[in-house]
Amino acid sequence: MDKLSLIENYIQSLPYERVPQELYEPIRYVLSIGGKRIRPMLMLLAYQLYKDDPATILPEAVALETYHNYTLLHDDLMDNADVRRGMPTVHKKWNPNAAILSGDTMLVLAYQRMMQCPADKLKAVLDLFTVTALEIGEGQQFDMDFETRNDVREEEYIEMIRLKTSVLLACALKIGAILGDAPVNDADLLYRFGEKIGLAFQLQDDYLDVYGDPKVFGKAIGGDILCNKKTFMLINAFNMADEETRKELEKWVALSDLQAEAAKEKISAVTAIYTKVGVDKLAAERIEKYFAEGLELLSRVNVPEERKEELRQYVHDMMHRSK
Repeated sequence: MDKLSLIENYIQSLPYERVPQELYEPIRYVLSIGGKRIRPMLMLLAYQLYKDDPATILPEAVALETYHNYTLLHDDLMDNADVRRGMPTVHKKWNPNAAILSGDTMLVLAYQRMMQCPADKLKAVLDLFTVTALEIGEGQQFDMDFETRNDVREEEYIEMIRLKTSVLLACALKIGAILGDAPVNDADLLYRFGEKIGLAFQLQDDYLDVYGDPKVFGKAIGGDILCNKKTFMLINAFNMADEETRKELEKWVALSDLQAEAAKEKISAVTAIYTKVGVDKLAAERIEKYFAEGLELLSRVNVPEERKEELRQYVHDMMHRSK
């Protein structure tokens, strides 16, 4: 059975026998509506660099997926997002309180599942998982702080997405390596590889939010533009625009809470500015840069090249996605 099927089957088989069921139904729902399962896949692939029985670490891999989905419940609520993976978000399908409480319970379940790892690996795994969870919260706070600032620099944004997105991919790879008894240097290289891939992945997400196909992307295009999110695209559009274009961009950014037609007009106008100043090309270049730096780190991991091929191919496919 392929790894993605292993993960999906394991998720679908998870028992939720505790009560009240109203608490657990949103958890079952959010984990059942799919997703790319990138984090558990990376953990299994890193483990497989060293050992040939990745199914044995499914509890830890699904722990990370449970944690990731917990953050999405709360992110969607904070962003007031209606759709996730083409389906209603938990706070829309149920209510905001359900998203908070079921999300909190997912965090506890993530730790419960991660603690199933072997006793001799438990401290290293939980230390890394806990620091990662703290960093993700810090990244989310930076993201929220940026909403009220108009002077966010590109390097600040990159650090924010490293914390909010990259460290969880890095954590997945390093936990897989730890569970696979990898040498310390290899585990560290895989962590740094994950950081670089995560930066490329998030910048691609920014790009697809503007230039993606909503039918393929699984959510409405232009959401970042409508809420004036300080993305790589917006920060650099201001940096690259001439005075006249900057004033036009400022005019659109000043408009918020728009009705449907006006919202469409704003998305179209800001997208046109991005294309005009060349921020789309800059984003594509930066994505490729981080991806190449990640592959260079992977090349230094001390296992035979043929053992790296599946992981290398997986991240290549990740970075050539349309959703």
